[in-house]
Amino acid sequence: MPNRLAQETSPYLQQHADNPVDWYPWGEEALARSRLEDRPLLVSIGYSACHWCHVMAHESFEDPEVAAVMNRLFVNVKVDREERPDLDRIYQLAHQMLSGRGGGWPLTMFLTPDQVPFYAGTYFPKEPRYGLPGFAHMLERIAAVWREQRADVARQSESLLSAFASLRTEAPADAAEFSAAPLESALASAKSSFDPRHGGFGGAPKFPHPAELQLCLRRFAATGEEEALRVVAYTLERMARGGIYDQLGGGFCRYSVDAEWTIPHFEKMLYDNGPLLALYADAWCATRSPLFERIVRETAAWVMREMQSPQGANSGGYYSSLDADSEHEEGKFYVWSREEFAAQLSDDEYAVASPYYGLDDAPNFEGHRWHLRVKRSLAEVAQALGRPAKDCEPLLESARAKLFAARERRVRPGRDEKILASWNALMIRGMARAGSVFAEPEWIASARRAMDFVRGTLWRDGRLLATSKDGRAHLNAYLDDYAYLLAAAIALLDADFDPRMLAFAQDLARVLLEQFEDRENGGFFFTSHDHERLIHRDKPGQDNATPSGNGMAAFALNRLTYLTGDTRYASAAARTLSLFYSAIRVQAGAFSTLLAALEESLAPTRTVVLRGANPELSRWRDALAQQYMPQTMVIAIDAGQHGLPEALAKPVSASTTAWICEGATCLAPIADLEELRAKLLVERR
Repeated sequence: MPNRLAQETSPYLQQHADNPVDWYPWGEEALARSRLEDRPLLVSIGYSACHWCHVMAHESFEDPEVAAVMNRLFVNVKVDREERPDLDRIYQLAHQMLSGRGGGWPLTMFLTPDQVPFYAGTYFPKEPRYGLPGFAHMLERIAAVWREQRADVARQSESLLSAFASLRTEAPADAAEFSAAPLESALASAKSSFDPRHGGFGGAPKFPHPAELQLCLRRFAATGEEEALRVVAYTLERMARGGIYDQLGGGFCRYSVDAEWTIPHFEKMLYDNGPLLALYADAWCATRSPLFERIVRETAAWVMREMQSPQGANSGGYYSSLDADSEHEEGKFYVWSREEFAAQLSDDEYAVASPYYGLDDAPNFEGHRWHLRVKRSLAEVAQALGRPAKDCEPLLESARAKLFAARERRVRPGRDEKILASWNALMIRGMARAGSVFAEPEWIASARRAMDFVRGTLWRDGRLLATSKDGRAHLNAYLDDYAYLLAAAIALLDADFDPRMLAFAQDLARVLLEQFEDRENGGFFFTSHDHERLIHRDKPGQDNATPSGNGMAAFALNRLTYLTGDTRYASAAARTLSLFYSAIRVQAGAFSTLLAALEESLAPTRTVVLRGANPELSRWRDALAQQYMPQTMVIAIDAGQHGLPEALAKPVSASTTAWICEGATCLAPIADLEELRAKLLVERR
């Protein structure tokens, strides 16, 4: 008989609805039972695409004997870290405090009825292995500690709460202290950790780090330093040729388990691919690399084909993720035997595709299969075959098409079809930016449909909800939801101006200032002032797998000032930078998103306002979008548009005209596109 999780919107929770465990979702019912019965809470946090979450579920949560121990000793709570990032942030940090090690998923926490952790871990096997105790035996030991060592548990709880209370950002700095020094420090840190052989930062496991790469690209634009560009271009090239990129279907997996980008953890997350789309589009602007353009086109096609909801209850929203597993095996959907590979292709196609993807080498996946990556360039393959490269290219493309069609007939990985406001915002921003750069209206329309979904389903009574599935939207939204959506709205204004989108951006900013800002000390809390009370309330400044909410809020609010003329937004951005500036100076490399906001506070964001009629207006906008100008917004407004804020209300003339504004100062209007481009490309150093 299904447990309480059957009624939840989270596919991850629904995956556990038939467990014999008496699961609760996080909420007052579980917390009240824990208090009433004086039983500790066992809180298991994961997400639907997580491989080791599935392993622990199959080993322990589906086992009636283990479930019986859990039900006898604990109040058991399942949490989707994607729906409840507030809880995940708190308990990942608590795990680090208690164990002295980084956390991960599944996260296994044991809490007092007051929600304070007293024991923490991640994955536990059913039977003892990997140096870990068997799960059921460990449960008995933890329950005994709760019964027999209550005073020790109380002392540890008090110590943990004190540690949380001590996590206070230093006193705000004076804005007069701001300088470009942290930007240079962050670039130096990136260069020192750069892997010159394989690209990326550090060793295995290797993550994409789009925020750090964007910062390097921005430093190249600001200073002309070629080494900054090389860090970005070489990393993106190696990723694009590696197994972290889906060579047949497009899109990136979450990370590579090796330093060479060869074998990924096969889950595909929306939150990685949105920023990577924008990054590859920007890198194309800086390099004109055909490879980068191909990656953008294939990834955008994957997003619209597999990750955007069709007509129905969630029409237009972007789904959250694709699972790492299919048929209970990680990577099974993606890997090939040599016989399977060859059976799809003609002899000529195989002769090109096999060395290109490395099937003429030893297997790279678990000793008997191949995961595709670009092992040799097409030029190298053509030379080895003694054929012109122009003859090999169509053979490779036809091979890719056949392999993709064959793969589509396999059992697909599960798809998490909940729609998260924050992750949708990251993809909206990426699709809008890529669509603007490559003049692809279909991509911009895709971004607009997703934003329409957010506004129609997740925006209720002037506030955001965090998640929706099957038409049911709920959960109070977080800082990331508002900050990312504000930045996404501005990206859409840059791609295709709509006064209704500007009004929505102002609505989002209003809630940020009213419900999230720390008016006394500056910065933004992760949860709103009227959010459920938890044991800790943080103000995140560092980037993690996703950008810092405070960084994105400061960046977007600053830009909103130049679109509206409302200086309240810039003031809030400045207070945020002041709050984190001392920490940024100490560890600049951890604050890439806040550093982008700092850069645009040191040199005012440049706004180019275009007024005119199509098709000439679109031609000007498209031409400017292909220039890499990271500190510039280009707002193209049709001549018939009225009721604009004063900052954008430029007069209309017979032909398209541009105004270049830096901060509140605008140059004389320009009526020639080439003159405009020349002025914009003048170095701002």
